[in-house]
Amino acid sequence: MNSTAVRHPDEVVRLQDISKTYGNAKNRVAALDGVTIGLRRGSFTAVMGPSGSGKSTFLQCAAGLDRPTSGSVMLDGTELSGLNERELTKLRRRRVGFVFQAFNLLPALNVLENVTLPLRLAGIRPRSAEVDEIIERVGLGARRKARPAELSGGQQQRVAVARALVTKPAVLFGDEPTGALDTRTAREVLTLLRESVQWAGQTIVMVTHDPVAASHADRVLFLTDGQIIDSLERPTADRVAERMTHLGAWGDQPAARGLAQGLEQGLEQGLAHGLAQGEQR
Repeated sequence: MNSTAVRHPDEVVRLQDISKTYGNAKNRVAALDGVTIGLRRGSFTAVMGPSGSGKSTFLQCAAGLDRPTSGSVMLDGTELSGLNERELTKLRRRRVGFVFQAFNLLPALNVLENVTLPLRLAGIRPRSAEVDEIIERVGLGARRKARPAELSGGQQQRVAVARALVTKPAVLFGDEPTGALDTRTAREVLTLLRESVQWAGQTIVMVTHDPVAASHADRVLFLTDGQIIDSLERPTADRVAERMTHLGAWGDQPAARGLAQGLEQGLEQGLAHGLAQGEQR
């Protein structure tokens, strides 16, 4: 039986006793196991954990992309369990933004057309001034007519961020949004996300494996075996990496030991190298 999430005025997302299981009684797997957490408006939350810890399931349930087996999700004041699929789709189009590792741009559309696509799908007439402001803020004012093939990877992800922000969503969910980018470009995109929290009061929830990416957040949640077992306020990359190592997330990986050593030495070059080695494995 689903418990009902209690509405908190300062929270844009509230997960109440969320569980998500797969399989039958003989091979039952719990991706989430009794998760309760509130995500404040105008905050940037990173979600981390070992492979298979439930990070992606957490994001999917919080965003209304998947239904939990039990528990309750409140998104921008709406209880999701009572919505049918059409109502969920409408809510996601109007109140939720998504940025993924794959940019998911339509190759036949230019920057302006890709950015305004969510508005058109939702039946909303784009306001030129507002769209122009967002495109300028992501640094693509001079590339409005360019198609994805004419843009770098970082520029394509900037288009994806602008597309996610154009509907003024209650919350923006990112699933490894910098996973396909080099270190410098990833930092630029993360700075852009951080700025959207500051200048637009945007709420962001980002799943990541990268301590540097997580350090741009206000808070990091650590998942293990489908449960939130720790959190970290005002994170730094070295504190996040240390916490992940203590969780056993990287303990057996040579790249992790290199990363930890680089952090202890305080060398940014060593940090970038360790992360790059981890992504190649």
